Amino acid sequence: MPPDARYSPQVANKDPLDLRLSVDRGSPVPLYFQLSQQLESAIERGLLVPGNLLGNEIELAGRLGLSRPTVRQAIQALVEKGLLVRRRGIGTQVVHSQVRRPLELSSLYDDLEAAGQQPATRVLRLETQEAGAEAAAALGLAEGARVRLLERLRLTHGEPVAFLRNYLPPDVLKPEVAELERTGLYRLLRGAGSTLHSARQSVGARSASAAEAELLDEQAGAPLLTMQRTTYDDTGRAVEYGTHLYRASRYAFNFQLLVRG
Repeated sequence: MPPDARYSPQVANKDPLDLRLSVDRGSPVPLYFQLSQQLESAIERGLLVPGNLLGNEIELAGRLGLSRPTVRQAIQALVEKGLLVRRRGIGTQVVHSQVRRPLELSSLYDDLEAAGQQPATRVLRLETQEAGAEAAAALGLAEGARVRLLERLRLTHGEPVAFLRNYLPPDVLKPEVAELERTGLYRLLRGAGSTLHSARQSVGARSASAAEAELLDEQAGAPLLTMQRTTYDDTGRAVEYGTHLYRASRYAFNFQLLVRG
C-alpha cells in the first residue's frame, strides 16, 4: 500500500467549525492550547477522522476570530503529536488519533468502542495447541497441557493498533472467528459464564521486529509497547493469559496515582 493511501483526501471532509470550536479569551490557558485541545479531542472521539482536511490557516483563523500565528501554533502542536500532517497541495489533514487507554481490567475492544474509535478485528490464528512453559505457568497448567490460542490484529479507522495473542484453558471458552471479529474477548468470556475479578499485568517497551513492523504498519525498529496480563475469575482461577504489542505512535496507557500519607 502506498504510504499515503490510508489518508486519501477523498474521505468525506468535516468542517472544523461544525464542531463548535470556541476559545475563552479570559482564561489563563493560551488560546493556541485551547484550540489544540479541542481539535485533539475531536480527533480522539472520531468527529475528525483520518483523511479529513482542516482548511488553510488563514481561512480557519478568520472564521474563528483568531490570529494566524495562534492557529499555526495549535496545528503545529498536533503535527508534532502525529495527529495532523501538512501535505503540499492538499492542506492540513488528519492522520490518526492516539488511543489512550485507562490501566484497568477492561478489554481493548470495549475501550476503543467507548472512545468512538470504530474498532475492528482481524483474526490471524485460532487453534488448540500444547501450552509452552510461559503460558502454562501463567494459567496454572502443566506444560504441554492443551490451551486455546487466539491471535488477532486490532484496528481503528482501518489502521492496525495492536497485535493480541491470548491463551485460554479449553473449557473456558470456544470462540468462533465470527464472534472474535464482532466483539471483544472479555465480552465473550462473560457471556460464557466467567466472572472476571482481577488481573496481574506488566507493561514494557521494545523495538519492533521486521515481521511485527509489517503487521502493525510501522518501520522495523519502531518502538512498541508490550503488555502481559493474566486474568482471574471470582474463584481465583486464571481464565486468560495475554501477551500483546501496541504501536507506541498510536497508543498510550493512562495511570491514576493516589497520594498516601
